Amino acid sequence: MPAYLLEIFVVLLGLAMLGMEAFAGNRSREKVAFVGIAGLAVVLGLLMFVTVCPSDTLDYWGIYHFDRLAAFYKGLALLCTLLVLVMAREFAPVLKRYTSQVEENSGLGEFYSLPMFVCAGLMWMASAKDLITIFVALEVVTMGFYVLVAFMRRNVGSLEAGVKYLILGALSTGFFVYGITWIYGVTGEFKLDAIAEVLAAGEYSTGAALFAFALVMVGLGFKIAAVPFQLWVPDVYQGAPMPITAFLSVGSKAAGFIVLLRITEPFLLAGAISGPVVLLLVIITCATLLYGNLAAIPQTNVKRLLAYSSIAHAGFLLMVLPSIAHGGGLVGPDAATAISFYLGGYLLMTLLCFLVLTVVRGATESEGLVALNGLSQRSPLLAFAMLVGVASLAGVPLTVGFFGKFFLFNIAVQDALRSGLWLLVFVAILGAACGFYYYFKIIRAMYWEKPEAPADGEAVAAVPVSMLARVAIVALVLAVLFFGVFPKWILNLLG
Repeated sequence: MPAYLLEIFVVLLGLAMLGMEAFAGNRSREKVAFVGIAGLAVVLGLLMFVTVCPSDTLDYWGIYHFDRLAAFYKGLALLCTLLVLVMAREFAPVLKRYTSQVEENSGLGEFYSLPMFVCAGLMWMASAKDLITIFVALEVVTMGFYVLVAFMRRNVGSLEAGVKYLILGALSTGFFVYGITWIYGVTGEFKLDAIAEVLAAGEYSTGAALFAFALVMVGLGFKIAAVPFQLWVPDVYQGAPMPITAFLSVGSKAAGFIVLLRITEPFLLAGAISGPVVLLLVIITCATLLYGNLAAIPQTNVKRLLAYSSIAHAGFLLMVLPSIAHGGGLVGPDAATAISFYLGGYLLMTLLCFLVLTVVRGATESEGLVALNGLSQRSPLLAFAMLVGVASLAGVPLTVGFFGKFFLFNIAVQDALRSGLWLLVFVAILGAACGFYYYFKIIRAMYWEKPEAPADGEAVAAVPVSMLARVAIVALVLAVLFFGVFPKWILNLLG
């Protein structure tokens, strides 16, 4: 089966869900969410039967490519969207209060359907091999997020987040398109393979090539939340609906990094400009690591804390890119494999944390750390799941996050031994130490702090967890722990 059929199936699934919404009348939209979850599970299963596109299909023109890396990122997009729909189903009671005025279920069908089209854009981006296709796929993803971020139209915070994301997103898109224009002006090519050949030959203006790379980094820096293009992250993460915050944190970041890997590699391997490119990446990486980790320490809102944490994780991922310029010969996974492994683990542990927060948000009406006070007494399952999630984010052994950081540090240390870039390693160690501190604040709130007693003197109410959420939480906890003991299962998927 050709790989591009997967994107077609996801788009058709989204259209079918919109049709169900249009003719649902006053009926509940739960079926729309369940159809999406089941459909994505089927497409995820079909991914195992995909074959490489023959030469007479889209791959012939070099704009669509399917390999193990593309398959891995398509799987990430499908799994991420599936879990976001599970969260959206749990978040429905909160969403109704901020979207509906007359019709109780108004808008929920669209909220379940729009992630389908974002998912199709993410999947297409994983296979894009030329700059025009990358840009179109990136815009499909971004336009979907424009709507989803501001979906709670009766919530001021959500509207503010939507406006900020729209303005800064449009600005970053302008820089990205301008960078594509300069790349074409320098190389005369849009296809990444051809661009790599031209840059390797060295027959171009180095100043123009560096300017093109800087413009592209501005656009992609916004997508991956790298400093100094991260200003939108805390406010947008806090104002967006909880499932969309998780989607932004995982889906958007994964898409940004697959594009960043493919675009930066030709520049890093071009001997004439690799030095300045590495220097730029080192400056951005150090600033991202320091800002993300240090700014997370004083946060009292869990979504803002995870927002700054997301910036810090972007810094950890960026620190292995300079190793590409210094050639192979590393012991262990290469930069692309290490980044992909980390993003796979990051999906599991981040969505686990956000799923727990979604359930707690529906029961407590709060997103602050105080909402987690005494969670171990109100719901031992949620408290343990959150414990596993934040432990993995911090990089505690026996979790997938530990091996994710281990592979990244392994590359950074080996690269520092031959290139002298020890600054990256020292800053990353400092960032990891800060992470242990602010993640422990969440654990302390759940296990050490007492829950707020009801005003009427009754016992503290337990947090209800639906069967669908319970199954998803248990599956994510087992996955985080399993891959923390057997990381080769993910590495085998990456070849």
